[in-house]
Amino acid sequence: MRSLLGVLNAVGSLLALFALYYALPLLTAFFYREAALRDFALSAAITFAIGMGLKLATQRFTSELKPRDGYLLVTISWLSIAALATIPLMRQIPELSFTDAFFETMSGLSTTGATILTGIDALPHAVNLWREALSWLGGMGIIVMAVAILPLLGVGGMQMYRAESPGAVKDARLTSRIIQTAKLLWMVYVGITALCALSLWLAGMSGFDAICHAFATVGLGGFSTHDASIGYFNSPAIELVLIVFMLLAAMNFSTHFTALRRGSFQPYARDPEVRWLLVWIIASCLGVAAYVRVAHVYPDYFTALRYVGFNLVSIATTSGFVNTDYGTWPVFAPMWMLFLSCVCASSGSTGGGVKIFRSLVLIKQSMREMFSLVHPSAVAPLKIAGTVIANRVVFAVLGFIFIYFMTIVVLTFALLASGLDFISAFSAIIACINNTGPGLGVVGPHTNYAALTDFQTWVCTAGMFLGRIELFTCMVIFTRTFWRK
Repeated sequence: MRSLLGVLNAVGSLLALFALYYALPLLTAFFYREAALRDFALSAAITFAIGMGLKLATQRFTSELKPRDGYLLVTISWLSIAALATIPLMRQIPELSFTDAFFETMSGLSTTGATILTGIDALPHAVNLWREALSWLGGMGIIVMAVAILPLLGVGGMQMYRAESPGAVKDARLTSRIIQTAKLLWMVYVGITALCALSLWLAGMSGFDAICHAFATVGLGGFSTHDASIGYFNSPAIELVLIVFMLLAAMNFSTHFTALRRGSFQPYARDPEVRWLLVWIIASCLGVAAYVRVAHVYPDYFTALRYVGFNLVSIATTSGFVNTDYGTWPVFAPMWMLFLSCVCASSGSTGGGVKIFRSLVLIKQSMREMFSLVHPSAVAPLKIAGTVIANRVVFAVLGFIFIYFMTIVVLTFALLASGLDFISAFSAIIACINNTGPGLGVVGPHTNYAALTDFQTWVCTAGMFLGRIELFTCMVIFTRTFWRK
């Protein structure tokens, strides 16, 4: 119980700090002279009061957090921030229920980009910025978690990058060294976001749209300030800029930092996740564009390559931007794109899904098993990029993959039992658990999640949450071992 109260004290501090984040929509509302200013000010005050109240009530239980406390901290803080972030949305959109508002804020914080809102173009600037800002915050949150939390579970890919990471990840406690790591990653994250916003502005976006879409792009959130998403701009230049930055955001941010520190592209060449990300996406873009062209969806190959290239990169990196209704393409194409969303993002990136590192571990382990059948007495360590991967990590990855697919099965059957058709149910869960956004059918790129019932909305919300915090981070707190001293 004392440990739980210590976690709640930390959650109170986080909520009080999160209240300061309302400065972004407050400044936006002030600049555009919008009535939303009052609602965001009230929301900030409520959030700060709850945070400080919780902190003061548990002040005498303040203690240094241990690794297992981190799992509880991530789960509680993610849920509480998403819940409090609904306040300005519900006040600005009176017809919005708490279920739909929580879905929207969880979609933002989990960088999923799925939405239940229509008439986005007409929303106040402050509300649109708030949605984008949640995506940006959630993107950085998952990077910090990948560095600070997941290595302790043995289910992340950061084990490979400890030697290269800007600061060591200590196994015993969450100390100031983790804080230093987070600060350095924040610098890279902010820098790439600023460069993205500038590039989008130069490509033709307005200043406001450029900032909002930079938030969503680097966070791989996929929220847009327009109902038509990127199709609203109908600009190959904007699409090209987004493709570049979506790919950068899908790479390990520790690799970005190392490359900047050394002033060399060598870290990218050494990173196996970068190589496989580019190979899978480039090959898929060329192949799917040819497939769509043969199906006579577009009049020529280069037009097909433009639309396939943008939407495939967006879905594969789990961003979720769209510039056309790819739901009308032959079903192979969008299903392949959803498959890529499972495996293309790198560890330590803002993307979701299984991640390339785990996919490589599975492939290598399968090859090792076949080798062992022929040479049962041989010692065959599993290596990725010359680094030996401990069996503990291999077993953790195998366990994660099992839980990942079983979660997809359970949530898909829940949607099927509620009356949703198979394509819509399956694609919605894949899109949510991978934090991708649009699926197929009634949740396809031509529509959104507004057609779902409250029950279906909560199922999808659970999928987004579990996918974002990497399943084990939440599930471990429901085990008996976690609560034993």
